[in-house]
Amino acid sequence: MTASIDLLLNPSLDRALPYGSHFTDIQNAAAALRALEAISRWSGYAPTPLISLPTIATKSGVANLYLKHEGHRFDLKSFKALGGAYAVESIAQLSGDATALTFTCATDGNHGRAVAWGAKRVGARAVIYVHETVSEGRARAIAELGAEVRREGKTYDAAVRAADAASRVNGWILVSDTAYEGYEDIPKLVMQGYSVLPIEIQSQIPQPPTHVFVPGGVGGLAASVLAYVWERHGVTRPKLIIVEPERAACLLASARAGHATTVGGDLETIMAGLSCGEPSSLAWRILQPGADAFAAIPDSSAIEAMRTLADLGYAVGESGVASLAGFLSIIEIPICRELLHLDTSSRVLVYGTEGATDPDLYRDLVGRHAGDVEPAA
Repeated sequence: MTASIDLLLNPSLDRALPYGSHFTDIQNAAAALRALEAISRWSGYAPTPLISLPTIATKSGVANLYLKHEGHRFDLKSFKALGGAYAVESIAQLSGDATALTFTCATDGNHGRAVAWGAKRVGARAVIYVHETVSEGRARAIAELGAEVRREGKTYDAAVRAADAASRVNGWILVSDTAYEGYEDIPKLVMQGYSVLPIEIQSQIPQPPTHVFVPGGVGGLAASVLAYVWERHGVTRPKLIIVEPERAACLLASARAGHATTVGGDLETIMAGLSCGEPSSLAWRILQPGADAFAAIPDSSAIEAMRTLADLGYAVGESGVASLAGFLSIIEIPICRELLHLDTSSRVLVYGTEGATDPDLYRDLVGRHAGDVEPAA
């Protein structure tokens, strides 16, 4: 299959810029370690596996390729468990009576499950907003955690506005991973929860990666990963490449415009967790000067990558596979390889952010049940 990708080297990149107070106010190593300390006490916590993919690495002409497989993250099978549930717990601890609280958010699936799961853990109520194209399977998984699920709007961003409006009218607590003017404290907590991933990886990987591929969305995970390695390694940090669906590439569009930009349209993509039209203000403050490149891929690349991993025995969902799909597309195009300095000495890390969180869709796309591909999935 011929690779298709829109790749942009970040025109605002400043790798010599120190990770100073402008950024540590959003994310810092101390806050990341506090999140790890709290989350490691949760029942069922264990670092998710870091999987070496030597066959793909050899075929791709790189030294090593590693997949951080979040399909084993608690019962939610997604990295989102770390962010939404951590924010809920942090707020509940300050309240003194979690049973009096109602948490709400908008979701394409995984974030809503995390908030619902977190609310259930602390004994609070949850009302989760999904837009009209979120699958019934994803909505049902949220409801099974005891949350009330409401459908509102045609896109994720419309559901975000609905959840925000409801929180203001009803006095509910909005737990969003999208930050915007006047709403940044809670998204900071979400991002701090996400930082558990790079902390785990540093003790799992034999040598630091030279390249990291991470999915986009509103940018929260990408900014958390970048913040951690930037503060820790400075100018020697790995290159960070953000991968988005071509129909919902708000971060790439923002980089191209030189400022945070909203993309319109229906944002329709099988990579539902990345169907976001507006960057998080906090994430963009970190990504604009610090991310090395932005890439947008078609749905077909994600499906092909899902099948490639299935053949190796790993069930990774349609959003979770975006990073690998971006890497596989880039290495097929010589000029893209050259631009990112991907060669036989490169050690590549890709974030596999979810397992088969929508089993029916996974079966439709891969042609096999997730449990047959990976029995523990």
